[in-house]
Parts: sequence; C-alpha cells; structure tokens
Amino acid sequence: MNRISKIFKSRSSSSTNGTLSNAIKKITGFKAQDISIYETAFTHKSMGLKTDKGFPKSYERLEFLGDAILGGVIAEYIYNEVPSGDEGYLTKMRSKIVSREHLNELGVDFDLIKYAQTQVPTRNFGANIHGNLFEALVGAVYLDRGYVVCKKFICKKVIEPYVDIENLEGKVISYKSLLIEWCQKHKKKFDYHTYEDTGADEIRHFAVKLSIDQRVIAKARATSKKKAEEKASKRAFFALQDKF
Repeated sequence: MNRISKIFKSRSSSSTNGTLSNAIKKITGFKAQDISIYETAFTHKSMGLKTDKGFPKSYERLEFLGDAILGGVIAEYIYNEVPSGDEGYLTKMRSKIVSREHLNELGVDFDLIKYAQTQVPTRNFGANIHGNLFEALVGAVYLDRGYVVCKKFICKKVIEPYVDIENLEGKVISYKSLLIEWCQKHKKKFDYHTYEDTGADEIRHFAVKLSIDQRVIAKARATSKKKAEEKASKRAFFALQDKF
C-alpha cells in the first residue's frame, strides 16, 4: 500500500479551518460543508474539550458511527458481489474487511495521525489509533454529506483500491480462534499462561507461554494480554502449519 504521507500538514501549520478543509478535500475527493465535524473527528479526549452543550468533544462518538456505516456499506458490497455466499460466509468476509488490522492499515495509509489533536504524545498510542481515526472520518463524512456521498467515499477509497474477495478468502482474522478451534477439534488441551512482564520498558508489557498438551509451543510479548496471546497463537500456527 502506498502511504499518502503529504495529505496532512504538520499540526503547527494546520490550525486553520482552510488548511483542514484542503486536507479533507484531498483525502475524500470533495469539499467539507461543516468543517467543525471533521475537527471533532481528529480530537482526542485528552484535549478535554467540550461541545456547545457541555458534552465531551472527541472522535469516539464519530468512531462508533463510522464503524456502523462502514460495516453496512461493506455488507451490501459483499452481498451483491458474492451471490452464492451464505450468511456465515458473508459475515466472515465482512469481518475480514473491517478487521482492526485492516482499518489500522487504512489509517496509516491516509496518515491520519498527523492531524490528531491530542495532549498525549502520538508515539504513546497503540496501533488502533489509526483505525479509530479512520472510522471517525467515515462518521464525519456521513454527518456532513449524507449516506450517498459517504458510500461513494467508502467505495472509491476503500473497496476499489483495497478489497480483493479472492485474496481475503484465505486471510486469517484471528490466529487464536483458529488455534482453539483446531485444538478442540482434535481434543488437545491448550493453555495460555499470560503474565505481566514490564522489564525495563516504560510501557506496560505482558508475556505469554502457549502450551498444547502440556508442551510449550510458542512464546510472545506485547503491550496487552490480547496482543500477546494473538502473537503467540500466530507463532504456534506457523510452527504447526503442516498439521492444520
């Protein structure tokens, strides 16, 4: 994927509405009608801002809205694109397209983090900030221009350049789920022994030992239990790939 690294200016030179309007136009392909919606889409809660009505102002509500709109548009696309797919297939394919990993990749490609307004150093954010900002952007487009334009944006900027049904069919969403399903199918006992392992790192870390039939198959370390277990599961999958 090519990263659109020059869409957004640096935070210090992007403070005016005009600059934000230009950035939105470049990334979406159309002009913003209500720029304040997009300002909210890039505002982290650490800023401590309030709306005119006194409610917290951050991208989180727009993230929720964007997630729903994106899921609906993708569901319609898959439904029309694969007429032979049953409910289970359609659900699985939608999950792959709107997976956190994929959304994070989109956020990185569009370089959205460069426009985030936050009191927290961006280096302290996890990878999910990229996907969160992208979903918030989708929500902002929907509120600003309506469903038809938002759908056009998703189709042109997400589906056309990034979605390949054939390639996605073989993509694994969760190695942990895949591994657990395999263990249950073959009546194997598995155990994720996860513990805190901060060490000399400033950021809290967790380590995990994944055992199958009381034999350690893989180890991993990450900034959350979920990430550590997924990383260990992926390593175990490749270690046991000939058995899957």
